[in-house]
Amino acid sequence: MTTLGDVSFWYSDIGLPRTRRPALSGDAEADVVIVGAGYTGLWTAYYLKALDPGLRVTVLEKHFAGYGASGRNGGWLSGGFAWNHERYAEMAGAPAVRRMVQAMMGTVDEVIAVAEAEGIDADIRRCDELMVATNDAQRQRLSDEVKHRATWGEQGRVFSIDADAVRERVRIPDAKGGMIVTGTARIQPAKLVRGLAEAVERRGVTIHEGTEVTRIVSGAAHTATGILRAPVVLRCTEGFTATLPGYRRTWLPLNSAQIATEPLAPEIWEQIGWDGHEILGDFDHTYCYCQRTREGRITVGARGVPYRFGSQLDRDGTPDAETVRRLTAILHRHFPAARKARIDHAWCGVLGVPRDWCATVGLGADGIGWAGGYVGVGVSTSNLAGRTLADLALGRRTELTGLPWVNRRVREWEPEPLRWLGVHGMYRLYDIADRRERAGGPPSALARFGNRLTGRE
Repeated sequence: MTTLGDVSFWYSDIGLPRTRRPALSGDAEADVVIVGAGYTGLWTAYYLKALDPGLRVTVLEKHFAGYGASGRNGGWLSGGFAWNHERYAEMAGAPAVRRMVQAMMGTVDEVIAVAEAEGIDADIRRCDELMVATNDAQRQRLSDEVKHRATWGEQGRVFSIDADAVRERVRIPDAKGGMIVTGTARIQPAKLVRGLAEAVERRGVTIHEGTEVTRIVSGAAHTATGILRAPVVLRCTEGFTATLPGYRRTWLPLNSAQIATEPLAPEIWEQIGWDGHEILGDFDHTYCYCQRTREGRITVGARGVPYRFGSQLDRDGTPDAETVRRLTAILHRHFPAARKARIDHAWCGVLGVPRDWCATVGLGADGIGWAGGYVGVGVSTSNLAGRTLADLALGRRTELTGLPWVNRRVREWEPEPLRWLGVHGMYRLYDIADRRERAGGPPSALARFGNRLTGRE
């Protein structure tokens, strides 16, 4: 029987926290308050204490550390630049964007180095990223993507391979080619966030769980059990940002979901291949993301119900039946040898999407800072955001604080029902485009129209 929700499979793997850290009880003070104990908040706390060990840093978390996307994601430590290069370049210039691309690439080594230094066992395995094209239209997108990324500084790291080379790695039916990205890694996300929380506590950071922030103002974070005052308050809530008063339309909580199979038998792995443990996806517009786990499962992720009306969130990661069906269909299409495998777990979560689909980090003159809008590449991006927020909070002018995403603001999302109609319309167009392309059609203009509808292009 498939387990639904329970936050994620990753917590079934290691167990949900048996006890919670004490909630905030009464008014208090700190030098820096961080709202949200996910990757972004914890990385920020980690680097703040590394730069200034005497700093009083307190993290406030509504549920438990790693409850959100940090404990539910696909485990891709990619170091990729997933946003529109040209939009950043419009304000900062192309050289600045290339510096940001390089900084993103460096996050993989940085995360692994910290995990090793802090003794965090997160099933980290260095590998390549493999993106597979299964029809001619996808193969054209693959070629365009390789050229585009080379233009922005990833030449040598990103390259294409033919169908035979794909099958030597993973035997995906109908593969017509693939894009390889080197210098990536696979992780167990819940292990990483749990280990990171313990690491910041060893450095003297206080984490209050079960403490919902009801309001953020200059100089303070308000909760039901007290006010925590500090000259710097950092909002690190990513996909959960819409739950904060005054931020409902800042970032749209876009839903993504995953399934995990039972551990597969050796004879099934012989049919599939995948000995390199690549993090793996495809070039569908409604793309998937997969990994081969430590114990020999396959996880498959993709967009489920893309967006809930009024920026509503899921309940402890519980997906709907149709989403589970779609994910299972992707599993069977790409890995037919696993068709009889039991689906042990299905779960979902949200990621933060700005109106222009470009990540941002910053600190205002009022002392309120933020980071997020990662659009699905938060495992690595959160590390760069944490280092940048730490520099900004301490008033340091560094190479990181000069990157083009710093203090970048965009307009809010439209009120309902416009944003619901826009996002669902975009994914409806994606579905139609993917079906036409699988039937042998040319690259579909419908997907591009969908992107423009929501500001993705």
